[in-house]
Amino acid sequence: MTTLTITPARAEDLDAAAVVLADAFAEDPALRAVVADGPGRSTRVTRLFRATLAAGPFPTGTVDLARDASGRILGVAAWEGPTARRGGIRRYLGQLPALLRALGPVGLVRAARVSSIFDARRPLEPHWYLAEIGVAPEARGLGVGGRLLATHLAALDRMRQAAYLESSTPINRRLYARLGFVELDAIDGLDGARPMAMLRPPQVV
Repeated sequence: MTTLTITPARAEDLDAAAVVLADAFAEDPALRAVVADGPGRSTRVTRLFRATLAAGPFPTGTVDLARDASGRILGVAAWEGPTARRGGIRRYLGQLPALLRALGPVGLVRAARVSSIFDARRPLEPHWYLAEIGVAPEARGLGVGGRLLATHLAALDRMRQAAYLESSTPINRRLYARLGFVELDAIDGLDGARPMAMLRPPQVV
């Protein structure tokens, strides 16, 4: 197992974190409902993640990074805190130019629609929301994602707080289930995707 250090991201880490997430989500079916195939898609996806990290998880919660011994970022987990929803769409207004560059006007409308579908299914009780998690290609299968999740979930257990996410693939759902997440319902209304809503109550420590 690669030696890992889990630390919160700083503002200057967000560009590199966005690259890791863009690569990890390149084939994600839910993301394809927002960013269609075409020239420059990789760049547009990277811009999207950079903007969303800056608007949501970084200021309201935490962006956790898994680094190897050289300091290279191997994994990213972006969590929105329990108070994030109070800001609503206003949090993204400062990132609107970047979102337009990433998505264009039509893509921005698609993104707003997808976001509204996801938001409508989130629990009403306070929770930490796993907005994104991704692992660099060279580190997949080495337990990086599990370490990232376990580190933050242990902190949530100590605070007696719940966690929530949407999972697009059965493989990921098995990992989340091992960490205490329970399947709620499949989320309908997305083109080509049917993610599963999953909730993790705080565990006994």
